[in-house]
Amino acid sequence: MVEENICKFAKKGLTPSQIGVILRDSHGIAQVKSVTGSKILRILKAHGLAPEIPEDLYHLIKKAVSIRKHLERNRKDKDSKFRLILVESRIHRLARYYKKTKKLPPVWKYESTTASTLVA
Repeated sequence: MVEENICKFAKKGLTPSQIGVILRDSHGIAQVKSVTGSKILRILKAHGLAPEIPEDLYHLIKKAVSIRKHLERNRKDKDSKFRLILVESRIHRLARYYKKTKKLPPVWKYESTTASTLVA
């Protein structure tokens, strides 16, 4: 029952954390692991519905794309340039971790030119 709901929400395009919030708020399931014995992401992987890029990395890439878009309009915004450097270094650090733990393929590389296609 719970696993079916998780798969249904994933097919709608929701992220694992959004699925957890919906299950908590609407269905009264505080912890999916205590009910099913496995976490949301494990259930999604078992059904082949897991996202190809981990969720936290996806959100960092999304943030970097939005900062770049902002910098195209506001070239002199030095603080945003600095924040972009910080966000991109965080992306590289997280990507290195995910390659090490084999959650990303070893040839995966973050490039600012192709980043907008990853989050689109």
